[in-house]
Amino acid sequence: MMDQRSRSLLKTLVEHYIADGQPVGSRALSKFSGLDLSPATIRNVMADLEEAGFVASPHTSAGRIPTARGYRLFVDSLLTVQPLEAAQRGQMAEALQGRPSGQIIASASQLLSSLTHFAGVVIAPRRKASLIRQIEFLSLAEKRILLIIVTVDGDVQNRIVTTDKAYSPAELVAAANYLTQNFAGLDFEQIRHRLSAEIQQLRDDIKPLMELALEAGDAAMAESSTPYVISGERNLLDVEELSSNMKRLRDLFDLFEQRSSLISLLDVSHRAEGVQIFIGGESGIAPLDECSVIAAPYTVDGQVVGSVGVIGPTRMAYERVIPIVDITARLLSGALSQNNET
Repeated sequence: MMDQRSRSLLKTLVEHYIADGQPVGSRALSKFSGLDLSPATIRNVMADLEEAGFVASPHTSAGRIPTARGYRLFVDSLLTVQPLEAAQRGQMAEALQGRPSGQIIASASQLLSSLTHFAGVVIAPRRKASLIRQIEFLSLAEKRILLIIVTVDGDVQNRIVTTDKAYSPAELVAAANYLTQNFAGLDFEQIRHRLSAEIQQLRDDIKPLMELALEAGDAAMAESSTPYVISGERNLLDVEELSSNMKRLRDLFDLFEQRSSLISLLDVSHRAEGVQIFIGGESGIAPLDECSVIAAPYTVDGQVVGSVGVIGPTRMAYERVIPIVDITARLLSGALSQNNET
């Protein structure tokens, strides 16, 4: 349990660090906390908070900065959210009204980005599963295979599959022919259901390839059936905490291109009510270890169909970003539901 004095000092430290990005020392804490405490007492409290993992000391400074655990406590129990002004809410509503649904979704992503100066993301309603017309395997290397999926609608999806053993061209052709001849006209969920009953009849050396193909194909088609709009990624280049490490920044932009991990993370908010906040490593996605993701579900006619979110550094103004995400999700729900009625 943390006493009120420690909570107050941690709140002051987080707010001060978010405001100016510099490690916070005892003198600043004494000045801004409003507590009548000696520098020695503040240093002792900071030492206790550091030992508990709520703050850390950068090597170049005597001050301290919040850790992901410190941000989590701040967001959960110390944060005072600032409601948006009526004028700003009106401008947000106007930006999402009177447009086709596809444009509304793109506008919501741009709105999140422009208001927060971070990356805005919208996971659009999932389309109906695509039916498969043809499946092919192409050998890339000894144990790497390109899975090519052609749908009835003419879409083509590619996925690289890594296998435990090498397959000959003849084996790849035989496996592809088996899938195409027996399962054309079905989606991958139907193929998985049918094949689970038949896989015992297949040759043992082909079974692992079939299972990998199903898994990879399912993922590829799920991505293609889940439109994903992101705006303002370039804003993250201006965030010093992220841009100071080019490898981390490249990994983050790779994540935006690959999409599947981020879509899975935002899909978590489908199963929860209200705004969800993932700080640093809580996302379970390595490129986001220095980022926070704030997401909320949106609905059409009362049914949750997608998510909106903001991706930025852990040092963000949570009290401001949280209501922006919340209100955008509500406005998007209203605009899409209204379109659905007309």
